[in-house]
Amino acid sequence: MTDRPTGLDDPAAAAHAWARFRRVLGWMALAIAAIDAAAIVAIDHFYGPLSLLTIIATAIGFGLTMLLAAALMGLVFMSAGTGHDQAVEDFAKTQKGRRRF
Repeated sequence: MTDRPTGLDDPAAAAHAWARFRRVLGWMALAIAAIDAAAIVAIDHFYGPLSLLTIIATAIGFGLTMLLAAALMGLVFMSAGTGHDQAVEDFAKTQKGRRRF
C-alpha cells in the first residue's frame, strides 16, 4: 500500500489548483478594472471634474482592496476544493488530547 499524497500535497493536483486560482484571479482583476473605471466615471459625473491625484487614489484604493478580497476568497475556495481543509481537520483530530508546550 502506497501513501499517495492528496490535495495540495499531490503535485499534479496542486498545479491544477494553482492554475485555476491564477485564471480566476485574472478574470477578477479584469472585472475589478472595469468596475473601477465605472466608479471613477460615476464620481466624475456626480462631483464634477476630478484631479489626477483623486483618480489615482480612487483606482489604487478600490482596485487593491477588491483584488485582495478576491485573492483571499479564492484561496479559501481553493483550500476547501482541494481537500486541504479536510487534511488539516484530520490532523487536528489526531493531535487532540496531546499535551502542547
